[in-house]
Amino acid sequence: MDKMINIAVIAHVDAGKSTLVDAFLAQSGVFRDNEAIIDCVMDSNDLERERGITIYSKNLSINYQDYKINIVDTPGHSDFSSEVERIIKTVDSVILLVDSAEGPMPQTRFVLQKSLEIGLKPILFINKIDKKDQRAEEVVDLTFDLFVDLDATDEQLDFPILYGAARDGIAKYEIDDDSTDLTPLFETLIKHVPPYEKKDDEPLQLQISTLGYDDYVGRLGIGRIYKGKIKSGETVSISKRDGSIGQGKVTKLYAYEGLKQVTKTELTSGDICVVAGIPDISIGETICNLGKIDALPMISIDNPTLSMNFLVNNSPFAGKVGKYVTTRHIKDRLERELEVNVGLKIESLGGIDGFKVSGRGELHISILIENMRREGFELAVSKPEVIMDEENGHKMEPVERVTIDLPDEYVGAAMTSLNVRKGTMEHMAAENGYTTLEYIVPTRGLLGFRTEMINNSRGEATIIRSLQGYERYKGEIPGRNNGAIVSGDEGIAMPYAVNNILPRGTMMIPTGTSVYEGMIIGIHNRKEDLSVNATRNKKQTNVRASGTDDGVKIPPPKILSLEEALEFIGDDELVEVTPDSIRMRKKILRETERLRAAKK
Repeated sequence: MDKMINIAVIAHVDAGKSTLVDAFLAQSGVFRDNEAIIDCVMDSNDLERERGITIYSKNLSINYQDYKINIVDTPGHSDFSSEVERIIKTVDSVILLVDSAEGPMPQTRFVLQKSLEIGLKPILFINKIDKKDQRAEEVVDLTFDLFVDLDATDEQLDFPILYGAARDGIAKYEIDDDSTDLTPLFETLIKHVPPYEKKDDEPLQLQISTLGYDDYVGRLGIGRIYKGKIKSGETVSISKRDGSIGQGKVTKLYAYEGLKQVTKTELTSGDICVVAGIPDISIGETICNLGKIDALPMISIDNPTLSMNFLVNNSPFAGKVGKYVTTRHIKDRLERELEVNVGLKIESLGGIDGFKVSGRGELHISILIENMRREGFELAVSKPEVIMDEENGHKMEPVERVTIDLPDEYVGAAMTSLNVRKGTMEHMAAENGYTTLEYIVPTRGLLGFRTEMINNSRGEATIIRSLQGYERYKGEIPGRNNGAIVSGDEGIAMPYAVNNILPRGTMMIPTGTSVYEGMIIGIHNRKEDLSVNATRNKKQTNVRASGTDDGVKIPPPKILSLEEALEFIGDDELVEVTPDSIRMRKKILRETERLRAAKK
């Protein structure tokens, strides 16, 4: 294939990126007729399938007529926005997916802004036009307004518009067209995006935009060949991030054909390739011919905004389930994660059995914790802390754009909560009994906000966050309003004891759960903590009284997910993560020692 186009599919989370990629694959002959095809085939990670989101960007290629089209499926969640930012620097155009009912969302703004800044000319695809509440024409106008807000050039404003339903594999030039496949989208790509100008005769220039890892060949550098050729077995020069010049040997070379990485002996300009054999290769570094350095500008890696401490689990239940429980195990696993996850930073805590792990957001770090848990690790994790910056002597903090969609009757509670958290309203609109609020809020003010808002709105609020930038420090923000119900004994939580605790708060464990002293088992109705004995059972006697021995009816407990638990805990608490459970606990387990520490 002499003609080559690289494109990325970008959108807000849940707009249908992976579904559109499925349709590309299905209609380009990648699968055999007898091959079983699964939905969202690119979301190959177990967590991606369970959560229904793309976490890691992935490459594939398809052939159409005499074109090879390399496609990148990108994450939609704001915590992974730095990865999207790097990826779009390697492509010739982007397909911007927008939901025909929701319209442009906060993350749409971010990814579109980055693609416009580097001069790409996007193709707009209005997806899900089969929805009953679709408003495609209005969404086109809203997207055009967004292009204008982001200072798009006249050329960028003249973007092609397609309508379709990615789930059905249909694209149309107009909503009323009778198209039954993606041909209009393929034709638009070929017409709108000129093939990459071949520069095979020039010196090699290959910039790494993503990292991968293989158990057999080690770290993999993934990037685009801007100029020249690269051969397997070749010795190359590398322009490093620190300005130095390194050297390495390409032991393996891969290209994408459909979903597979295929071994190649030589690759030429324009293609996306995977290079093995350079163990210390990193994002933004340029691979060149030996002695012929022609480095591209370094790709910046966004600084982390949030940090958590990963500690060795020392609870009474430590080591009962997990295979990997020591500092050495945790250190090795975190170092392995650094091979592919450049958005993370890891520091030793010094004198404490654990590490400070910094990332782009709660989801970014909690995905790592969840993966470690499934691999058999046990650890304790501290409350997330926002990383401050300094500019011209002023303390700066990250702020986020938050969009909340909720029923009208809960708007007052939402606005009160956001105002207390130092939020500033940007926009408010009401329609059909629902109100949309848009606020700029400090990241640290949003810790615990999702749980509180979901509770206040009876689960009807949807909350979307996107990093906006840094602003001057906003001052103190009040913490959690409720104290914790803490177990004062070790044993099994009994229905009799739990029934007596219920008037004091909400339980967060089912009866029959093993508990230990210092473990958090519920949310107290008041601000202070409450220590209780949840293991006490009714005394057994031969005396019976009418009406007092009926079965105790316990309402279902409020079980928190990993992200919710991290949002809930306070400064003096930890989340204990094991392969089969997520518990919350006090840092100091004994109540007498906690009281003594509080007095100090």
